[in-house]
Amino acid sequence: MGDKKIVVVQLSGGNDYLNCVIPYDNPHYVDNRPNVRITEDRVIPIGDGLGFNPVMGPIKDLYDQGKVAVIHGVGYPEPNRSHFRSMDIWHTAEPTKVGNEGWLGNAINQMYPKHDNVVAAVNFGAGLPRALVSHGAPVASVTDLNTYGLMNHVSEVDQRNEALQAFKDMYSQAIGSGPVMDYLSQTGLDALKGAEIIGGVTDKYSSDVEYAENSFAKAMKGAAQVLQADIGTRICYTQHGSFDAHTNGIALQEGLLTDVSGGIYDFYDDMKRANKSDDVIMFVFTEFGRRVKDNGNGTDHGSGGVAFVIGDQVDGGQYSEYPSLAADQLLEGDLRFNLDFRSVYTEILEDWLEIDARSVVKGEYEKVGFLKN
Repeated sequence: MGDKKIVVVQLSGGNDYLNCVIPYDNPHYVDNRPNVRITEDRVIPIGDGLGFNPVMGPIKDLYDQGKVAVIHGVGYPEPNRSHFRSMDIWHTAEPTKVGNEGWLGNAINQMYPKHDNVVAAVNFGAGLPRALVSHGAPVASVTDLNTYGLMNHVSEVDQRNEALQAFKDMYSQAIGSGPVMDYLSQTGLDALKGAEIIGGVTDKYSSDVEYAENSFAKAMKGAAQVLQADIGTRICYTQHGSFDAHTNGIALQEGLLTDVSGGIYDFYDDMKRANKSDDVIMFVFTEFGRRVKDNGNGTDHGSGGVAFVIGDQVDGGQYSEYPSLAADQLLEGDLRFNLDFRSVYTEILEDWLEIDARSVVKGEYEKVGFLKN
């Protein structure tokens, strides 16, 4: 088993593709976005009549170094404009039915079939994303690494150990029997072990990188701390948003993209300085794009989106094609996707995490080619 790692960045709420990677000289863009448009003088050009949002300077820096794959037109057949359902489809890789297993949860179970790595995946934030959920797959959820752990408020070592032993006894001698009790007791013991391991990573971390004071930057710093500690974590998961800009579209998106671009750059810089950037990629996605035509002050739920894969082992550039904005090419006023997201998953799972993708995506999907051979 290799030791390649991935940091997943979920842009929740539907990041506006047209104002993220902007077809600034396309007349259809100008016509459809009379109010919610990034003017050409503000765009950061990346070639082919496209440019990044003006706050994405840090991403452009990495792009110029060949570290960023921009993946155009990502989506799935028969797009769904519900946040909940569309995100569920991305999380489970099941567009046609309700899936019961997260794509990364499945990956964890393939990487560790004996469930013997309790810190294989770490989620930064409250709750557990469906992508990480799979029976038996241990995942730690961390809101603040500095206070993470068990009984940290108990300063006396003996008292703390006694309290922890009581928890361990409770889980290891679970009352009753059968698969449910076995699962609960194992989950409890895994959580105890995971908390103990992760609780010590901040002590080992030393960096000159100054992250910004926002929740996303804090999560990315946490990912850097965990991955630099070499505790066995292969997957880190973060999210930021909401990008659901029905009103105040430009300002809302730019504020969030400022956080995301800065956090990604600082994380990359941090890992590079620690000589640990070679085996880490970042995967940035959103559940859908926005409608082509603005609503006067913002944008409504659409389809077709953009994803990014970032890192030293990424073959930088643009992949797939920007969907046509011509009226007769739209799907009910939305961009048509031209790349199934399961192609992206297939390449990440097989060529990066080195596991079988077919059981996750339920089929064969042509790879995109964004990873170096």
